[in-house]
Amino acid sequence: MRLDNYSSNQTLPTMASGFPVDTDRLTDDLYEAVNGKWAEQATIPGDHSSTGGFMDLVDNIEHTLMADFDDLLAGKLTPGNAEMGEFKKLYTLALNFDQREENGVAPLKPYLEKIEGLRDFADLNAHLTEWFLTGLSTPVTISVDPDMKDTDHYALYLDAPSLILPDKTYYAKDNPAAKQLLPIFTTTAEKLLQLCGYSADRAQTIVAQAKAFDAQIAPHVKSAEESADYVKMYNPFPLADVDAKTTQLDLTGAIKGLIHDAPAQVILPQPTYFDALDSLLTPDNFENLKSWMLVNTVFDGTGALTEEFRQVGGTYRRALSGQKEARSQKKAAYYLATGTFGQVVGDYYGRKYFGEKAKADVRDMVLKMTAVYQRRLKTNTWLSAATREKAIVKLQKLTIKVGYPDEIDPLYQQFKIDDHASLFENLQHISEIAIKHHFSRWGQPVDRKRWDMSANTVNAYYSPDNNEIVFPAAILQKPFYSLDQSSSANYGGIGAVIAHEISHAFDNNGSQFDEFGNINNWWTDSDLAHFKDLAQAMIDEFDGIDFAGQKVNGKLTVSENIADAGGLSCALEAAKSASEIDLKAFFINWANVWRMKATTEYMQLLLSIDVHAPAKLRANVQVKNLDDFYTTFDVKPTDKMYLAPDKRVKIW
Repeated sequence: MRLDNYSSNQTLPTMASGFPVDTDRLTDDLYEAVNGKWAEQATIPGDHSSTGGFMDLVDNIEHTLMADFDDLLAGKLTPGNAEMGEFKKLYTLALNFDQREENGVAPLKPYLEKIEGLRDFADLNAHLTEWFLTGLSTPVTISVDPDMKDTDHYALYLDAPSLILPDKTYYAKDNPAAKQLLPIFTTTAEKLLQLCGYSADRAQTIVAQAKAFDAQIAPHVKSAEESADYVKMYNPFPLADVDAKTTQLDLTGAIKGLIHDAPAQVILPQPTYFDALDSLLTPDNFENLKSWMLVNTVFDGTGALTEEFRQVGGTYRRALSGQKEARSQKKAAYYLATGTFGQVVGDYYGRKYFGEKAKADVRDMVLKMTAVYQRRLKTNTWLSAATREKAIVKLQKLTIKVGYPDEIDPLYQQFKIDDHASLFENLQHISEIAIKHHFSRWGQPVDRKRWDMSANTVNAYYSPDNNEIVFPAAILQKPFYSLDQSSSANYGGIGAVIAHEISHAFDNNGSQFDEFGNINNWWTDSDLAHFKDLAQAMIDEFDGIDFAGQKVNGKLTVSENIADAGGLSCALEAAKSASEIDLKAFFINWANVWRMKATTEYMQLLLSIDVHAPAKLRANVQVKNLDDFYTTFDVKPTDKMYLAPDKRVKIW
């Protein structure tokens, strides 16, 4: 580490992304000092629930690609491959709202009639495999994913369905949000059913029954906080024992239809739900189940039908996030088409706007950050030699994916658009192809080359079961990364993001997986106990902080907070070892990338379900744990940004 170029008397950067930094507030509130002037003039677009750093990048990519795809539709841009040609057809269909009006609700009707035609559970069982392959709502979900204790092979996971309200905690009697949201859901669902041809009275009955079934599910599923503990998702049971938990569904028969096999063992992420399944699936409750299936099916189809369906169907979702208006028809069509052809669009974006040279440059940055992380592990003072050696092995085995995949997933070659069929019918056909492909993975080797994000997605992720970090092209731009920014500013942006994802390999979840992605305890008992104490300190640091009229849940956000802390600390070390050092720029850009202005509804929703702490707290709390923050800005014990040394949480 070379500190010879560092001086605490550096000139303070006065601008953050074009807005002046309030230098008088840096020791009082870093986030507000950096982002306050921006927030004063920032407005949240009517079709957004937030604006700011991440969302600005999303909007820029949207603007760029929509302009390119205008040329594609006009014939000025030739599709670069067959898959892009099919995307063009789907986008054309999605934009044809006149044809949608002409088709009306007719494309959805056959699926509603299938549900209406069910007489009893025996009837449902006779069609259960078809139901799964069609993607219709079922009281049990089934998926094929890597076995968390043997990630070279796939396992079958059986899980509970989603709830109407965002989280189990909303169903508590004292939760005020539910009292506001359920009436909006009720009105929305009743309107949609009436658009499908149901009478007002019949729609009211169906929605009441659907809510009754949903309320019965809620006590038996996990909250977001409980779901945030990955390892507790791994609950293997004999299939015969699971099937015996319900007298009404033939799960073994349906599974045989899906994967042409009956595995001895299945995984239940939420076993308590299956313990309650027989009490939910009773003949007396069958009409409630049917109504629940009807309501879910109608909601699922709204985006591909008429404009009225689209507007009404989005009412509840907009209420959840505080979004004032629906997207324009053109934007809605863009997101529907790009979402369906995600990797195809990502391949186009990555190759045109990122390229192989940038891909190699950023990969080098990632390798530099992993080297810094390895040095930190080697010099770690609280890990024993045995655990430290295992941690280094895991880091060295980390798979790095940058920019975009080398080739488009062959699945997209199967997506063929029928110009003479409706938008809804085409989307349903593609969905069924994707579902069939998903279940065809059973018995095949796990595909570790697969990407879970398209290159045009503004995000990044760590996968514990693959032990891999993935950085799509879209996030690799200003303010996170730019040649126009200083090295220190880039480390405070993309450097911290890269190290954040590396840190996930060693957070409270990732630390329980080995270098191959398997659940496997590689810690000594004393090291693990100490790590749990440090994780608890991170929980305590965030837990109960007032924000947006609610309080932060330290347990829900602990994994992301550990990753933020490790990422920022590691990026700081990298910045300090560069040839030019400007730690003020480092911390200012760290605060800058988290700028966010959001509706109260959206902030409160995130507090309930998001594993990340609020953006402002990510910016402010983590820097308090770093000694260099205090020396850089001369933070004193009387300043609001001061945290006593014995309270500073330092893990990685």
